Amino acid sequence: MLKVQDLKKTYGKYHALDGLDMEIEKGALYGFLGPNGAGKTTTIKIISGLLWPDGGTVRIDGEDALASPCRLKEKIGYVPDYFGVYDNLKVWEYMEFFALCYGMEGLTARKRSQTLLDQVGLGSKTDFYVDGLSRGMKQRLCLARALLHSPELLVMDEPAAGLDPRTRREFRETLRELNKQGMTILISSHLLSDLAELCTDVGIVDGGKMLLTGSVEEVIEKIHTSKPVIITVYDNMGAAIALLKEHRLVRSLSVKDQEIMVQFAGSGRQESRLLTELIKAGVQVKGFVREAGSLEAVFMQLTGHEEERVVQSYEHINESGL
Repeated sequence: MLKVQDLKKTYGKYHALDGLDMEIEKGALYGFLGPNGAGKTTTIKIISGLLWPDGGTVRIDGEDALASPCRLKEKIGYVPDYFGVYDNLKVWEYMEFFALCYGMEGLTARKRSQTLLDQVGLGSKTDFYVDGLSRGMKQRLCLARALLHSPELLVMDEPAAGLDPRTRREFRETLRELNKQGMTILISSHLLSDLAELCTDVGIVDGGKMLLTGSVEEVIEKIHTSKPVIITVYDNMGAAIALLKEHRLVRSLSVKDQEIMVQFAGSGRQESRLLTELIKAGVQVKGFVREAGSLEAVFMQLTGHEEERVVQSYEHINESGL
């Protein structure tokens, strides 16, 4: 659906984008993550045709979007991180104004506008002035406007910023329903918990480069295997250490009282086999756990903002003979 290759953009000496690559499959709900200044908004503006890159390509369905910006805008619905300056219009006037921009007028424009307003939960607000809407209602209105021309790709820049938890949940459900209907969605956000629940795929960017991308499950699995396994031994600690020191997937181990922290480079299935091997060796295992990965942990680890909590608790423990 969308393929971005080697995207570059500089502002003076500052490299906002430094060879960014991104690929989004048709029907995906793609979460675009990164700290402030990582290049998210610059990327979204280039994809949406609002900013010209210094280098690289943007293709939609195989077509060079930068060479055909008008055709690009026909395929994309864009929701910015701010609303705009239309406060003196009523909701129906706002919608019909933008419908006219897309070549719709009269009964066709009114029907399309009302359908979308009903879909985003604003069907009863048509006679309200935009200025009188809450932040959440304005975001819904902006979403309805972006859907007027039935775009193939919906691009959203921090759409849930400033919304209360209830409104965020409702907004999230609307996006989930649109995705179920087949719409491809790219959403930039710093609300990691929202994206973890919502998205099918994620990309993490920092310094203008893509650091990691894939399905939510694939990305979390990568961080999961980097987390240590904590084994609590009730009896036969010597046998446990001997087995672990010889195991091909154990990178290091540390001991504290009855606990062994193991850097284990194996999958969940291989963890299960390790536990079986320990029991067969006569080790009485009281606890065996690897902290589950999370999208927040991936983000913090990749962008260098936070160390793993479980590692911090063992940072002063010496390795046991390795």
